Amino acid sequence: MDINEFIVQVALPEHRVFAEEIVTEMAESAKARGTGIAKRSPEYVAGKMIEGKAVIAFHKDGTWAGFCYIETWSHGQFVANSGLIVSPKFRKAGLAHAIKQKVFELSRSLYPKAKIFGLTTGLAVMKINSDLGYEPVTYSELTQDEEFWKGCQSCVNFEILKMKERKNCMCTAMLYDPATQKHDAAKKFAEELQKKPKLYERFMRIKQRLVVKPKPKTGLKALLFLFTFLFK
Repeated sequence: MDINEFIVQVALPEHRVFAEEIVTEMAESAKARGTGIAKRSPEYVAGKMIEGKAVIAFHKDGTWAGFCYIETWSHGQFVANSGLIVSPKFRKAGLAHAIKQKVFELSRSLYPKAKIFGLTTGLAVMKINSDLGYEPVTYSELTQDEEFWKGCQSCVNFEILKMKERKNCMCTAMLYDPATQKHDAAKKFAEELQKKPKLYERFMRIKQRLVVKPKPKTGLKALLFLFTFLFK
């Protein structure tokens, strides 16, 4: 199975019939990973399709294969490509990367001046984001829109986020800023992720210990420094 077997497109209003299946798979996938996501209803996902703010993928036989949608925060200054999901039977074919690429392009088209950001615990998503020009950042560089952070309430790590006063948590924050010229460095960072996945796993274990049982003067900036050091 390869990527040429799939159609990746901007979602249309008629695709809302897949909304129930999509949100069910989102919840099941998060449960299997032991992580949390901002839960969305089928109606919410269908609304994104109707607005033209989502990307959907199908296998050439017409089977639903993947999905991602756009959210905006702080009056359009920040954009998040949220809810990335690939049907289990179609994983390992490069589909997640194709969907992220398409929704990234859609975001840049709809909101050319917006900063695009994401929170993730997964190496695969970090690699994709870095390929697109995202860089690891501190939480203070993300939107401070209360509605965005309310979405974290359904995450299993929400109590940690509250305890840290939204300055740190288990997720790594990543940001694409169209106003900066750092995207070549981000792509180099992506190449290092590909070459040294074990070091990333080590970083995540260290981060988990520091976040749950912080030492004096330890913060996210120190963690980002550690991440950079490990990948040198």
